[in-house]
Amino acid sequence: MQLSGRRALLTGASGGIGVAIARALHARGAQVVASGRRADALGALRDELGDRLEPVVSDLADADAPRELFERAGAVDVLVANAGLPGTGTMDAFTEDEMDRALAVNLRAPMQLARLLVPAMLERGAGGHLVFISSTSGKIVSPNSSVYAATKFGLRGFAAGLRDDLHGTEVGATAIFPGPISDAGMWADAGLETPPGMRLRSPEQVAAAVIKGIERDRGEIDVAAPEIRLSAKLAGLAPGLVSAIQRRAGGAEVSAALTEAQREKR
Repeated sequence: MQLSGRRALLTGASGGIGVAIARALHARGAQVVASGRRADALGALRDELGDRLEPVVSDLADADAPRELFERAGAVDVLVANAGLPGTGTMDAFTEDEMDRALAVNLRAPMQLARLLVPAMLERGAGGHLVFISSTSGKIVSPNSSVYAATKFGLRGFAAGLRDDLHGTEVGATAIFPGPISDAGMWADAGLETPPGMRLRSPEQVAAAVIKGIERDRGEIDVAAPEIRLSAKLAGLAPGLVSAIQRRAGGAEVSAALTEAQREKR
């Protein structure tokens, strides 16, 4: 579907990847309802993009937030579910509240928004599209990431199942799988250097994948270096082997550093 004149709801718009997606949607002529937790960042985005961007402050960890956002956004043609919380760390390191927040923001909120939006899209009969920003952690498990992987594997499964349910309609669904991202995402937020040899992708490349998914109705799009995509494919065939390779490569130590740097963001 073409985006010009369409109304798009974007969650997680106050972060680096969200800003890039908002700019890309706006450049395609969409009216963007941009939600996020940081009013200052949303205000700056509105100043940059003008009247075709509507900022909405929302915390999707709140159980009522998806419905409130749905009611506020109006007749939405496109959902880009980008909001996410870090979830690195062993399971027993999470409080009950932290685990609930990760599940709510990363998985429950996108599902609830889709549940609310899809019937209206189908009833209008003008087409629609839903994009879910998962992660390569939705395809390959890293050390100390059981909670995060559960949310991202779950989001992948939901997107794939929803796409199958919508087959034959004018509403599509896409899952995006970013790998490590420069200037945004967990590496940038944690202020850590990436391991030697790890190639990064940019927020703009994620945004371009979102546009591609919508305009070309793609089911899944990877935004990661070839070696990471290869590891993800291998993990589907031999998960134990990939886990062993990660352990030998120092994956646990890297994950522990990420966990410590991101603890306050849960």
